[in-house]
Amino acid sequence: MSAHKIPLAGVIGYPVAHSKSPRMHGHWLKKYGLEGHYVPLEVKPENLETVLRTLPKAGFVGANVTVPHKEAALEIADVTTDRATLIGAANTLIFREDGKIHADNTDGYGFFENLRRGAPDWDPASGPAVVLGAGGASRAIITSLLSAGVPEILLTNRTRIRADALKQEFGARITVIDWVQAGNVLEDAALVVNTTSLGMVGSPELRLPLDGLSAKTVVTDIVYTPLKTRLLQVAEEAGCHVVDGIGMLIYQGIPGFERWFGQRPEVDEEIRRIMLA
Repeated sequence: MSAHKIPLAGVIGYPVAHSKSPRMHGHWLKKYGLEGHYVPLEVKPENLETVLRTLPKAGFVGANVTVPHKEAALEIADVTTDRATLIGAANTLIFREDGKIHADNTDGYGFFENLRRGAPDWDPASGPAVVLGAGGASRAIITSLLSAGVPEILLTNRTRIRADALKQEFGARITVIDWVQAGNVLEDAALVVNTTSLGMVGSPELRLPLDGLSAKTVVTDIVYTPLKTRLLQVAEEAGCHVVDGIGMLIYQGIPGFERWFGQRPEVDEEIRRIMLA
């Protein structure tokens, strides 16, 4: 008979010291009085599979996966959700009782929940979405927007080839716009999303002409340092409804926490404050 076990989870990245996930999950564990621990795990790419196969034996019930391991984690997993397969990456792993690794991707869910709550009046069917960037976050966001019923996505990326590749994959509802032309399509957009790191502390600014933004457009940025990027500042001045990026980080963590520790956490001002501290 096995003794009572305390569930363990963590975030796997390389590097991982900057991750805010331990702070978030630690807060929720304490808030709900749950037994469990959530720790940062720095793992080199060549050790990822060994570590993932070993963690369940050490009492881990699951893990989040961050850069640069999201694609590799999907490959290693034994079972994958449809959305993880579609996105081509995993950010949430569940270590099942039968020893199998179950991979999911909650990035699109996190993005969409944040947008839905931050801009409750936005209707996905109301018009096209302009998506800036064609990296990993963009794939998750495009998947969530298409499944919500956005009629068209105007996709632009500094290197066009990456945007073209996403169009090949996601099909007719994607229209690729040259980066230098992106400013010209903003006035038609019901939604504008920055999925790049441009505008983040330590990264170059997002240098797109934003004078096409109008008050009917919802604008959101996945960057949350600073919380109000130049894009969001300019959008707010133009009368747009703006949604900051910290909520995406919080909401993407909810499905994993619920699976690992058996409690669905609430999103409130307190958790936003803790994540921004």
